[in-house]
Amino acid sequence: MLAALFADLMDLGGLLLVIPLMLPVVGLLLALLVRGRTLGRFALALLLLGLAAAAVIAAAVATGDQALHYQLGGWAPPLGVALKADGLSAVMLLTTAVVLLGVGIYAQRGFQVPAGLPETRRSLAFWTLLCGIWGGINTVFLGQDLFTLFVALELLTFSAVPLVALDGRSETLAAALRYLLFALLGSVLYLLGAVLFYGTYGTLDIALLADLIAGADTLPPAVPVAAALMTVGLLAKTTLFPLHLWLPPAHAGAPPAASAVLSALVVKGSFFLILRIWFDLMPALLTLTAAQVLGALGAAAILFGNLVALRQTRLKLLIAYSTLAQIGYLFLIFPLAAGSSSVALTAGALQVVAHACAKAAMFMAAGLIAASLGHDQIRELRGSGRTLPLTVLAFGLGGLSLIGLPPSGGYLVKTLISAAAVDTGQWWLYLVVQAGGLLTAAYLFFVLSQAVPGPRQPTPPHERPRLAQQLIVLALALCALLLGLLPLSAVDLLEIGRPAAADSGAVSALLADAWTLDKLWASLWPVLIVAALVLAVRYRQQRKPPRPEGTSATLSPGRALDQLDHLLRQWPVAGLLLLVLVAALVQTMLVGG
Repeated sequence: MLAALFADLMDLGGLLLVIPLMLPVVGLLLALLVRGRTLGRFALALLLLGLAAAAVIAAAVATGDQALHYQLGGWAPPLGVALKADGLSAVMLLTTAVVLLGVGIYAQRGFQVPAGLPETRRSLAFWTLLCGIWGGINTVFLGQDLFTLFVALELLTFSAVPLVALDGRSETLAAALRYLLFALLGSVLYLLGAVLFYGTYGTLDIALLADLIAGADTLPPAVPVAAALMTVGLLAKTTLFPLHLWLPPAHAGAPPAASAVLSALVVKGSFFLILRIWFDLMPALLTLTAAQVLGALGAAAILFGNLVALRQTRLKLLIAYSTLAQIGYLFLIFPLAAGSSSVALTAGALQVVAHACAKAAMFMAAGLIAASLGHDQIRELRGSGRTLPLTVLAFGLGGLSLIGLPPSGGYLVKTLISAAAVDTGQWWLYLVVQAGGLLTAAYLFFVLSQAVPGPRQPTPPHERPRLAQQLIVLALALCALLLGLLPLSAVDLLEIGRPAAADSGAVSALLADAWTLDKLWASLWPVLIVAALVLAVRYRQQRKPPRPEGTSATLSPGRALDQLDHLLRQWPVAGLLLLVLVAALVQTMLVGG
């Protein structure tokens, strides 16, 4: 019976693409009919259906070995709106469904109205906004029209911003407003670029624009300007360094479930559109010079984000700056792809999936730790390893993927990027990847060294989390950790429907070589040295007498780094950086061309 049902679903073909768009709409309509007390259960059922639909779409793309297409209402572009699911889109839909289902299970306790208590707007708002994010990001992955994608981005933004301020405190409201205004600046830049494309070619369909741009002998100046405007606008939404004005304050006070969605999914939507612009719409404009600008920003994000993460005293802020660093890896693929590396896109796609699962697990684990201890101060985590062993284990396993240790998805990403960097002669990217992994190991082992030891009789938790919450966090962490054990056929799915994707033979050879003993040991021994150094530093700090009250440390590189971070998150500086990046990208495209 199930086989027959599966076959019937597969026969739907492109019509399958409507299901991931309709399920969130059903959730939004249900919010108008049912109250917040029961909406969570309906939303969870819809998320289960969404996971099944995403799996069927991925199976249809894999078995058909081609992208799925569907035209809404039967109208072909440019009059109609087309949907498309290639291998990358199918993987992103599946990743989104897995993460949102995990977040939904986790949030059943925090946003469920207990029986006998009056209902509040908090529960209704959370589940409604979660459906909005789900619908917006699915549209981003399937849309083929620049204006449709703009609408999807705005739905994503206007659903994500209120999640930051669900508790209604003044500081979270200020953080949400900061996020909203900066995201709107990015939207304005994106829309200006779309207007330039429409004014030049009379269409906004990506496939039609790609044909017109590829067939032109010379490109009008409006094209590189439009590309630069759209890219920088999306960088602001992706919060790539140095455009991270809204990221730390947004995560500082947001509920753990909201932080998990923001870090794992929301910022990936705008990054996905950057991939669409550069690799689907106008691959010829990705000159090595322009790609190096994006790569340099990614490298700076890796180093800066990890170093600032080491300076944090709160667990949620450490994970937030870790997100800034991990986003940097996504932009290393641009100079590698421009340098004729065939595996760059595959590495970027794997990084999106591995980071989404790991970071969702880490944010939700941090939420459980904070609820249990009553705080998330890193130096006061002593005892959490005994009180919440599964949660601390999940946090550590998610961190292993961020470091890039086998058998995690992060290890595959690190292997592919490092090999591509050596193959294209861009050794500086190889060094950045290695340094980023070691810095990540430093702050991960520092947190674990604080959390794992504890008194024999740990203090009673403020709030004992449910076993289901701990298990779902552990499951997401294991997804990131065991991603590297998937068969190569799963990696081949990423290449379907994307002419610029990797040659499967090249990827297979690199991944097979990654499991030799020499490569495994080479990835492990530097991390072991970092772990030993962290333990030594912590032991020395424990024996060092406390600094007398009223004294302060002299200016240090760490404090200078904090001051730089504070400067970059000022409105005048962030606005100036937006303009500078637009000018830099336009110049590099014109010179490169």
